[in-house]
Amino acid sequence: MKKMKRVVILVIDGLGAGWQDDAGKYGDKGADTFGHVFETQHPDLPNLQDLGLLAATGYQNVEEEAPLGCYGLMHENAAGKDTTTGHWEIAGLTLKKPFPTYPHGFPPEVIEAFERETGFQVIGNKPASGTAIIEELGPEHLRTGKLIVYTSADSVFQIAAHESIIPPTELWHICRIARRLLVGEHAVGRVIARPFEGEPGSFVRTGNRRDFSLDPTGDTLLDVLKEENFDVLGVGKIEDIFNHRGLTKSDHAIGNEACLQSTIDFLKKPNWKGLLFTNLVDTDSKCGHRRDPEAYAQALEAIDRRLPEVLRYLGEDGMLMVCADHGCDPTFTGSDHTREKVPLLVYGLGLQEGVNLGVRKTFADVSATALEALGAKARLDGTSFYRDVVLED
Repeated sequence: MKKMKRVVILVIDGLGAGWQDDAGKYGDKGADTFGHVFETQHPDLPNLQDLGLLAATGYQNVEEEAPLGCYGLMHENAAGKDTTTGHWEIAGLTLKKPFPTYPHGFPPEVIEAFERETGFQVIGNKPASGTAIIEELGPEHLRTGKLIVYTSADSVFQIAAHESIIPPTELWHICRIARRLLVGEHAVGRVIARPFEGEPGSFVRTGNRRDFSLDPTGDTLLDVLKEENFDVLGVGKIEDIFNHRGLTKSDHAIGNEACLQSTIDFLKKPNWKGLLFTNLVDTDSKCGHRRDPEAYAQALEAIDRRLPEVLRYLGEDGMLMVCADHGCDPTFTGSDHTREKVPLLVYGLGLQEGVNLGVRKTFADVSATALEALGAKARLDGTSFYRDVVLED
């Protein structure tokens, strides 16, 4: 059976494709990120359509026109709907126990230890939208120097500070202290630095965000491929999500345009063999969380415009898998992620066209397929569909 030289996993962050059967447990029944954006904004997505996005989500009659790519949907198996849980499952590591969340803010022992170790007092300490809380508490932060700490429905400890008060490098150091403290029962998935700038009434978050994740609790696709001497390349916040583990090279590009360019630049380089793992964060951070369906549609169109370059440099022995890590429906209530299925789009010149991959039981089928496609020896969670899509030799 033919093997691939390169596998590219492109995660469109937050691109859910309809609520899962268990969404009611998360308060997310009725969420449908792509469906609601597509139906209200009508984005022009010819290349994603060719890959199978409309077929996967039920907006294309495949009897009349089949896509070039193979397509399907995937359920999230792990409990949770956060970035870390989703990416780890894509990479073959399914969490058995969800990360802790704090719907009423962090307990006194957490905040007291953080204040003692960092020397800074805290304001906030509640679930909140990141943009809303800096508008609410930014003036007090500027006046007092106290750190804005907040969380969300996800397992995150977020620290916001104005760059004129706390420079980004100092804020990252503070986050590392928090990461060291948040262990055991309080081992949140991520500590996130949220620097911002500007004046009261017009604060804006900067590109100096950093995520400080837990170490993966077991082997991931990145770990096992690196161990077998494959190249493992990360783009965007992939290095943060996996706590810099399992990568042979990384580019912490900021924003979708920079991440897509970095992906294309890596593909242009001929002398590597293995995995290229890219996260496109803007659909989530700038559109879903901010409840802006128009911006979401525009972000999808911008991704769509760059896809031909990705495919051009994929090569005859390359395989592209496009998916997501959770939902983030900009038309839904609140400002948090949503528990949804996600699309699965697969393309390569050495692959069949238009294969319906059905509804997969776990995101981990992506990693299982990548391992088989590359001819790796290791096996992780998930079931490979590589034999269903590869052309016969």
